[in-house]
Amino acid sequence: MHKTIQRRLLSFCLALSLFLCGGAALRAHAPAQPEGIPALSQVGSRGQEVRAIQQKLKSLGFYGGSVDGVFGARTKKAVVAFQKSVGITADGIAGPKTLLYLGLESGGSSAANGGYSSSDITLLAKLIAAEARGESYTGQVAVGAVVLNRGPHPSFPNTDSGVIYQKGAFSAVTDSNWGVSPTATSRKAAQDAINGWDPSGGAIYYYNPAKTTNAYMLSRPVIVTIGNHRFCS
Repeated sequence: MHKTIQRRLLSFCLALSLFLCGGAALRAHAPAQPEGIPALSQVGSRGQEVRAIQQKLKSLGFYGGSVDGVFGARTKKAVVAFQKSVGITADGIAGPKTLLYLGLESGGSSAANGGYSSSDITLLAKLIAAEARGESYTGQVAVGAVVLNRGPHPSFPNTDSGVIYQKGAFSAVTDSNWGVSPTATSRKAAQDAINGWDPSGGAIYYYNPAKTTNAYMLSRPVIVTIGNHRFCS
C-alpha cells in the first residue's frame, strides 16, 4: 500500500516538474514585442519606446534614473509628474495622449522634415493654435519660429518639447487654451517655421502688450510687431 502511494506521489511530482519546465521554456521562447512597434508603455514594459520616454522625461527634468528601457516605479513616478504638469490624466501610463504631449507620438522622423517627427510637428502646431489662433498666418508662423529659435539658445531647453513645457514659458500650456486641437492652418504654420521661414526676425520672446504687465518682457528690444504680438530679442 505504501509503495503504491509512493509511486503515485513520484508520478505526480514528475508530471508537475515537466509542466513547470515546459511553461518556462515557452516563456523563454515567446516572441518579444518588436521594438519598432509603439506600445502602451506602463510598469513592466521594456524596449525602445520606454527608452525614448525615459530620455524625453530626463531632458525635461522629470526623470533622474537610468535610460535602460525598463519601465519601473521611478519611470512611472516621472510620467505621473509630467502628466500633472501638463494637465492630463496622471495615471503613470504612457498612452497615446501622453506620448503626443511628450512629442513621441508614433510616426518617426523624416528627412524631409529636417529630422522632425510627425508628433514634433503636431506639438508645435498645438502650441501655435493655443497661442496664436486669432493672429494672421504670418503671426502664427512667427510664434512657431520663436519656439525653434529658443532651442539653440543657452537660456532655454535644447528640445522643442522642453521649450514648450518649460515652466512659465507659455501661458496657454496651463490654461483652457491648451485644449484647442491643432488646425490645418497651425500645422502648415508649424511646417513653414520648420522649413526655415522666420517672420519674427530671430526673436526668442513675444508678448501681447495689451495683456502683459511683466516688466522684463516690456523691457526687451522689439524686433518686429505682427498683429497683436511684439517679437523681441
